[in-house]
Amino acid sequence: MADRFFPNVMPDFVAERQPPPQSTTLEQQQQPQTIAQGSEGSLLKLLSMPYAALSERFKRAALDLKQTVVIETWEITRQRIQDFTLYSGALGTAFVLFKSYQVTKNGNDLSLCSEIVKACDSASSHARDVGVTFICGRAGVCALGAVVAKHLGDDQLLTYYLIQFKEIKLTKDLPDELLYGRAGFLWACSFLNKHIGTGTVPSTYTAAVVNEIIKNGRRLGARGKSPLMFEWYGERYWGTAHGLAGIMHVLMDLELKPDEREDVKGTLKYMIRNRFPSGNYPVSEADKNRDVLVHWCHGAPGIALTFIKAAEVFGDKEFLKAAIDAAEVVWNRGLLKRVGICHGISGNTYVFLSLYRLTGNIKFLYRAKAFSCFLIDRAHRLISEGEMHGGDSPYSLFEGIGGMAYLFLDMIEPAYARFPAYEL
Repeated sequence: MADRFFPNVMPDFVAERQPPPQSTTLEQQQQPQTIAQGSEGSLLKLLSMPYAALSERFKRAALDLKQTVVIETWEITRQRIQDFTLYSGALGTAFVLFKSYQVTKNGNDLSLCSEIVKACDSASSHARDVGVTFICGRAGVCALGAVVAKHLGDDQLLTYYLIQFKEIKLTKDLPDELLYGRAGFLWACSFLNKHIGTGTVPSTYTAAVVNEIIKNGRRLGARGKSPLMFEWYGERYWGTAHGLAGIMHVLMDLELKPDEREDVKGTLKYMIRNRFPSGNYPVSEADKNRDVLVHWCHGAPGIALTFIKAAEVFGDKEFLKAAIDAAEVVWNRGLLKRVGICHGISGNTYVFLSLYRLTGNIKFLYRAKAFSCFLIDRAHRLISEGEMHGGDSPYSLFEGIGGMAYLFLDMIEPAYARFPAYEL
């Protein structure tokens, strides 16, 4: 199991140094740059930097990574789209550019983002097997395209993408999970309603999809102790990508009837009652003796984000405690030997960022800073030495350094951080 992650030997807390006085020498003033280049003890020195200086370091790293991602996924490919998805393809690059625009207000990022989305629109329009979700389907292309068009002030383009979005059809055999199913489509609806305006996708439409999910969940849940249960390819998954946590998370962003709210709460409490003694969570109902994965997609990190959402929505302290317990698992076993947000250090860092946003506890900001500084200090070297996996799609948002770029952009103002394409 330990071969999946690096032992976390970082201190529980490192106090920030006070910034040097104005009268310091030029050499002293340049010290943070020397630290960033990786001198001896560089990780501890990064952790002790004043946050204002460290924030600038995150910004420089993020913009450098963003440029690399654009070159590798857009310029070198001569703007040919083989994978249009947000997860592993060009739409993920567009999402990073949109985030960069939100942080820096650089209009060039927004323009290039729009250009890439247009190419993804063309590619997805002509693809044989097109999904319907935000992360792995056409809904992501249309939803992001509409939001970017709004920021550009292009009403004609906005109308085009909204029309295209409304033409997406949900088939009866569609699963209910996040990556490929109904929950993933509903997340796109919530994204549009947040960024374009309430009612962009009418509640009457989303309610019908919610009803279908609840109906399916109750049918399987009736056979066990959980009010709701779902299957994906015959497996009753618990995690965010394909299972309970991801579906519950999306449902909590929508208007639910009182009995539906109780079913969501009951399902989450079922998961808490049946977690591992370590505080981690099974991959599926059939995998309750294998305490291994600590990922956003399977295990404590993604489920913790769902509990944080539940604590916000329901005001139930049991969910907050469960999230904090899961965060301990992430701190101890979450320095994964991958960089991405789906199953890597970048994604695991968002557990601490979300807890910091909810509680204001500086402990969680420090832990987010620690994981992020580990990446800045060591990821490039560890990947080059073969000690760390760069991802099957090494420049993508969910598997590669695109996710690391997104994290570093969020670390500039950590109180506003949101896990991309999961936390609204």
